[in-house]
Amino acid sequence: MNARIEHLITAGSFSLDGGTWELENNVWIVGDDTECIVIDAAHNPAAILKAVGGRTLRGIYCTHAHNDHIGAIAGVQALTQAPASLHPADDVLWTTVYPNSTHLPLVDGQRITVADTELEVIHTPGHSPGAVCFYAPELGTLFSGDTLFHGGPGATGRSYSDFPTIIESITTRLLTLPADTVVLTGHGESTTIGAEAPDLEAWIARGH
Repeated sequence: MNARIEHLITAGSFSLDGGTWELENNVWIVGDDTECIVIDAAHNPAAILKAVGGRTLRGIYCTHAHNDHIGAIAGVQALTQAPASLHPADDVLWTTVYPNSTHLPLVDGQRITVADTELEVIHTPGHSPGAVCFYAPELGTLFSGDTLFHGGPGATGRSYSDFPTIIESITTRLLTLPADTVVLTGHGESTTIGAEAPDLEAWIARGH
């Protein structure tokens, strides 16, 4: 297996419910020297295209459709024609950014293959209705988007989000993974399943 994971940090804004916040996003690239995929094309198409280089970009895979996670898709597609894939439950968010363009649907349990490595789509609603994580068992890695962070679940205080739902997703879909699974998040530092699992009851108690 020659697949590797590459990491970019891009900066820009996130807007929802009438507010706008400046933040940094993690962009993850999985592939080898000839092909790759991008997980969450955030903010900066030029930086993403530079990281892809001369490789074939097989697709752009979205953990969810908040505008900070999908804003660079059009710019990347303009030079690569790579398809974007998103769970259709997030179409309500997608259309606020791309009212005149479509994406391929992601479904729970779907398998994505790149560079002889397989990633499984895990539907984890809560942060948004169509939030998903991508689990690469051969790499011992979960790409969690904004569902699970170092220190707890993603935010659920805005439209289309729900705290009990994200807790159920994390409990039944993520904390069941091997404890040594590395969690590569949508923002901030990485963690592991084993590091986060003991704090579940504390998250529930604090309610966010």
